[in-house]
Amino acid sequence: MRTSLLSAALVSALASIPVAYGWGAAGHEIVATIAQIHLPKPVLSLVCDILHPNLNASSSSAEAYPPCHLAPIAAWADSIRMRPQYRYTAPMHYVNAVDDAPPHSCPFPGTRGWQGRPTGNILAALGNQTRVLREFARGDRSVGDAEEALKFLVHWMGDMHQPLHMSGREKGGNGVKVAWNGRVTNLHSVWDGLLIAQALRLTPNNYSHPLPGTGGVFVEPHLRGAIYDPYVRRIMHEGLSTGGRFDTESESWLDCPTPSDSTARTVPPTQHAGTSSALGYALRLLGLGDSQTVQALLNLDVPAALGLTTRAGTEKEWDDAAVCPYAWARPIHALNCDASLPVWPHGLDAPGEDGHASWAEVPYDVVDFLDVSLLEEEEEGGEQGGRPPRHPELFELDTPEYAGRLARGWVVERLLAMAGVRLAGVLTDIFADVAGDVEGYVYVKA
Repeated sequence: MRTSLLSAALVSALASIPVAYGWGAAGHEIVATIAQIHLPKPVLSLVCDILHPNLNASSSSAEAYPPCHLAPIAAWADSIRMRPQYRYTAPMHYVNAVDDAPPHSCPFPGTRGWQGRPTGNILAALGNQTRVLREFARGDRSVGDAEEALKFLVHWMGDMHQPLHMSGREKGGNGVKVAWNGRVTNLHSVWDGLLIAQALRLTPNNYSHPLPGTGGVFVEPHLRGAIYDPYVRRIMHEGLSTGGRFDTESESWLDCPTPSDSTARTVPPTQHAGTSSALGYALRLLGLGDSQTVQALLNLDVPAALGLTTRAGTEKEWDDAAVCPYAWARPIHALNCDASLPVWPHGLDAPGEDGHASWAEVPYDVVDFLDVSLLEEEEEGGEQGGRPPRHPELFELDTPEYAGRLARGWVVERLLAMAGVRLAGVLTDIFADVAGDVEGYVYVKA
């Protein structure tokens, strides 16, 4: 079987690892690079010390700036996920509201809560890794613990900004066959890499050269000659610079809502409320469960009691005043139902369809990110007139109405920029006190 040069290039550039991952390796590295550009120098130096404890052993490396790059570790969390000691992290790359059914209904979470255990999703995991890094900054954790937490944080912050990782329908779109430029793929793969691959290809040639002026001073040292460098330059120059597309809104990307009684969710009382207190006390005395399990039993919520779901309202425990993954994820998840720029195409199926597979029902790690066999299948019959065979039975996404609207709206670029800015903000908040004075070392918009 033959694989076209284009297919090979896509696989080589964007699928260096064999399974379906948020944004693909290139997307994660772009997020890490944008974050690195925004990190104050003292914070970046501390981060590099964590990742490379022996970095300052030689004088030449000590004088180099930047002392390291975050991009090479951005996809680490995917590469180790199938190792026995890390299998527990598989569900921490996504979150799934039980009632979620894009593109027609996107509750987050809805009355039936979340699939999985309270700590077994990306939103809870981000908070947990942040806490590990804070404990390291206080001197209560080893550098090994901090290194692992940092690698997870870099990756999962990127995953959280891939909208299909916020939805469990059809394994985040992995189970939905679509066409891209006439070839068979799936919705998740379109978002993982094909949209980014198209954006790289369409980036104007002038971004192949270093940015001039102040922008270049702050951006260029953090680029490594990667295939996506021109794309990063464009996002920084047209998106995050003074007067750029995201100049005003990016100032609020790190905001977290103040918790209040009016916004807190409550668990509705059951018809057995009169006996709940005594029953709960008895269950705890017998050692039959933690508070979440007991509350689920009292509410006659069997899936939650068995650990299959997590009750609605638990999400408020995943956020704090400085890092609020649930609050940040809500508008990202809502893109799956957005009427003007939908991530999940509205023409893909009819309203009310159900019976779809969720992340919890089908192993997340069995679907290829960009399955070469699918590309080869397209060429079995040969190309006609130099064009790949078409699949009229599949919903084509490489169209002005879908990919074109996303490109014109800078939807993907906004999500990548947002992830990078938030990652930098979280790391700065964690390490600013121990890194020293950071005021004079921050990214200045051109």
